[in-house]
Amino acid sequence: MLLVDRGLAETREKAKRSVMAGLVYSGTERLDKAGDKVFDDIPLEVKGQVLPYVGRGGLKLEKALQVFPFDVAGNIGIDIGSSTGGFTDCALQNGATQMYAVDVGYNQLAWKLRSDDRVVVMERMNFRHATADQFPVTPDFATIDVSFISLRLMIPPLKTILKPNGIVMALVKPQFEAGKADVGKKGIVRDRAIHERVVDDMVRYFASEGFEVAGLDFSPITGGDGNIEFLLFARFTGVGSVDPAIDVDAVIDAAHAQLKKNA
Repeated sequence: MLLVDRGLAETREKAKRSVMAGLVYSGTERLDKAGDKVFDDIPLEVKGQVLPYVGRGGLKLEKALQVFPFDVAGNIGIDIGSSTGGFTDCALQNGATQMYAVDVGYNQLAWKLRSDDRVVVMERMNFRHATADQFPVTPDFATIDVSFISLRLMIPPLKTILKPNGIVMALVKPQFEAGKADVGKKGIVRDRAIHERVVDDMVRYFASEGFEVAGLDFSPITGGDGNIEFLLFARFTGVGSVDPAIDVDAVIDAAHAQLKKNA
């Protein structure tokens, strides 16, 4: 890869991360596809810091681990919707002892994780049909980042798999929870009222499924399509509740103030 040849990245893996993170430019043009064919003499520049994880999703879990009262160190987790493995990578870097990387897709997980003995690769798995016997060691916590399907559909099977009092850190994506009429051009939800309704409904849904909803915040970065997303933190106690300190309104306001400012 040209980035490595020119000394702009130490390894092919770091070069790929730079491209995926949108840090590589040729003049004013951003190059964000690692497999693109370019001329050998094309001008190249790397702007900003290379992602510390194999996928930008790791930054989302990183914030969750900073703001929510749970330490993954010494625990076993399940990454639902693992994709390239950003969440899995972040969890392992923070001390998780084993991660189940579950995705309905195939051959997406980064080689770094695929070849890691601490990672159980579970590709081509539709988690909606997952059962406890597929997870020989019961996970202590779950992370969820799914697309083109509602987060709600992941919860019934997860309840049969997660340890009692297990932790869930889930990404709430309004673009996949709101009705089609509420999703704007290019699949983006911009309306604050829709964000509030979706998040409030999801908090109530988790509580109705026996989860103690103990935390809520916004993702530090938007989704790849530009959507504002939210982080939900819950514990499966069997008795649903919502921490009265959770202020959905304030979280929505903070998300719009921060992420629209950075847009």
